[in-house]
Amino acid sequence: MILVSVMYPSGAGTRFDMDYYLKKHMPLVSERWTAKGLHDYTVVKGIGTPDGGEPPYQVVALLRFESVEAFKTAAAADGPEIFGDIPNFTDTQPAVQLSAYAE
Repeated sequence: MILVSVMYPSGAGTRFDMDYYLKKHMPLVSERWTAKGLHDYTVVKGIGTPDGGEPPYQVVALLRFESVEAFKTAAAADGPEIFGDIPNFTDTQPAVQLSAYAE
């Protein structure tokens, strides 16, 4: 099992349509990728840093995938559609990180 973190940067003047993201984009991700190894996902909204600063990421999606290979296969198959949807909800590009669960 791996964790794919999709992190959307914060910043003055950035746009993020959470309603679209939760009601259209993430259901699209789930619809396309569940059969390809996506187990589930969680979306979190950045609210700040411990010292009261702005969060570095305004939204982070945490996707649990069966394996790195499953994620790569899913991204290759449906990436153009899913990544092509990004401009519909934000004007930023996400940072993506693959992580393994510590044992």
